[in-house]
Amino acid sequence: MKKFLIAFSLLATVLVSCNSNSTNTPSGNSLPADSVKIIAKNAFIFGIPLFLIDVTKNKFTNVEVPVPGLAAPLNQLTISTSFPPQDQTLIVRPNADTYYTVGFLDLSKEPIVLTIPKTNDIYYLLPLLDAYGNVFSSPGKRTGVTQGGTFLLTGPNWKDSVPAGLKEIKSPTNTVWVIGRFQVNNDKQGSQLIVPLEKKVTVIPLSSFGKPYSAPNGRVDASLSKLLPNEQLANTPIDSFFNYINQLLVTNPPTAADAPAMANFAKIGIGPGLKFDLNSFDTATQAALKEIPKLVLGRMTEILKKGAVKPVNGWSVAFKGFGNPGTDYDLRALVCFFGLGANIPEDAIYPTSMVDSAGNPYNGANKYVMHFEKGQTPPVDGFWSLTMYNEGGYFIKNPINRYAIGDRNPLKFNADGSLDLYFQNASPGKDKESNWLPAPAGNFNLCLRLYWPKKAVMEGAWTPPPVKKL
Repeated sequence: MKKFLIAFSLLATVLVSCNSNSTNTPSGNSLPADSVKIIAKNAFIFGIPLFLIDVTKNKFTNVEVPVPGLAAPLNQLTISTSFPPQDQTLIVRPNADTYYTVGFLDLSKEPIVLTIPKTNDIYYLLPLLDAYGNVFSSPGKRTGVTQGGTFLLTGPNWKDSVPAGLKEIKSPTNTVWVIGRFQVNNDKQGSQLIVPLEKKVTVIPLSSFGKPYSAPNGRVDASLSKLLPNEQLANTPIDSFFNYINQLLVTNPPTAADAPAMANFAKIGIGPGLKFDLNSFDTATQAALKEIPKLVLGRMTEILKKGAVKPVNGWSVAFKGFGNPGTDYDLRALVCFFGLGANIPEDAIYPTSMVDSAGNPYNGANKYVMHFEKGQTPPVDGFWSLTMYNEGGYFIKNPINRYAIGDRNPLKFNADGSLDLYFQNASPGKDKESNWLPAPAGNFNLCLRLYWPKKAVMEGAWTPPPVKKL
């Protein structure tokens, strides 16, 4: 079957409005005005992930001590000890399958020792992301880290020898985002098995490794913006954005593959430690540059609304380049803007469905069935789960407190080995309730999570079956 290709290259068609003739040159700069705008647009797209991850880090670490599942000081981890409550609105499209182990690390002063306990058959993944949102390492069951291990996370400039007994993981940037996930089948297993495992995942500065260590309290900055990261991005003036990026590029250097882009950006004062001076351009060019965030972010939103891929059976399966887009800066920016912290597809793929098999939006006034032929349930080496969300992207309160359904549930298969899942507001009957995911009275949508997907998924040979209205 044809692989799904993502139409993110459409972002490259964003046009920067021009009030002056293309032969005009900006004041104090030898480049034509149109060239300046194109370079600035590309530099803005390049810098979006760097900006979003840094402001997310600042907000997440702005606490004195870890807050379970929500925040932790720099170089510390926080763990979730339960699934998000059904009425929470802090996290959009929350996960009802795993507990999280999360934290931001700073490797600029010294390496950090990461210890992972013996996990045996427990499915988990502990992806490590750099300052640009790229997954550069992913310890977990898929990668064979099941007997535990002690790793030395080192920054791009660290050249010393690795102490005996430690395995080095080199980070391309000094900022590292740990986003671990442990599969949880039920509350009892979560509290008795998973939480104790999470607590054994530790991060300690190398200078304190092997010694008694107590993590210091974090520092709270009351002046931090209260805006959400995407809102902060949209409201940051272009010159402030570029100079913010210029400083971040010093501690989180671009890769060798980024050299051509960085050489181009440097022509207008964008690069590690450089100074971007908006006033060095003429008035018309300044006005056009100020509009770049609005134009680019507006185009991103438009792409999301229209869909980046053509749905198959009512499902959009987009994963090419996720978690590691390389120099596809358009894709990297889009993924970070709409799904900051995305996994690489080898770890997880998330098909989504907004419409039924007839192309109509889902509504709880109707009854739906998703039919899997015998042997055609999602092919994964980890696990699969299907979650339902309301229009806002949140859990739906229901009488059986079920917010996701999948292979961890005691599903009832048909006599011929096939499987039916039911999505509707009222119970489909006691004999079918084991396969029922309750819907709201109004609109809803579906997300299928495939952890450690098999080759058939990766190559497009398997796609989710349609959801049909009864």
